Amino acid sequence: MTLNKRAANAYRNVEVASAVPYADSIQLIQMLFDGLISSLSDAEGHFERNDIKGKNASIGRANKIIIGLQSALDFEKGKELSQNLSDLYDYCIRRLLKANIRNDVEGIVEVKGLMNEIRSAWNMVPELLEDPNISVAS
Repeated sequence: MTLNKRAANAYRNVEVASAVPYADSIQLIQMLFDGLISSLSDAEGHFERNDIKGKNASIGRANKIIIGLQSALDFEKGKELSQNLSDLYDYCIRRLLKANIRNDVEGIVEVKGLMNEIRSAWNMVPELLEDPNISVAS
């Protein structure tokens, strides 16, 4: 399965499908990260308002997105990078579960920071692909 198909499936699996038919694989991953950061921000707000139901829903959505991102990894091409990202995603899922159970907003803040770093890297990919001085591994 190609990255584009895996990313589209992951995106569809987290019920955020408005722009999927028109997006390439990089855009799909970027949209997943945008949805993830939005869900984590929502969860922070629900913590502050002591909205248990909203907190659970936001953390659940964030976990679905992380699982979607994890399922889009290409271990054949990505090898070590894919494994490292998979391990990071596993950690984030566990961290969010613990944060939810213990009402620990710091867990959400930590995961949001980690995912923002990965998101920033993905946001640089289109520029890197356009740079003629950078070779793309095939």
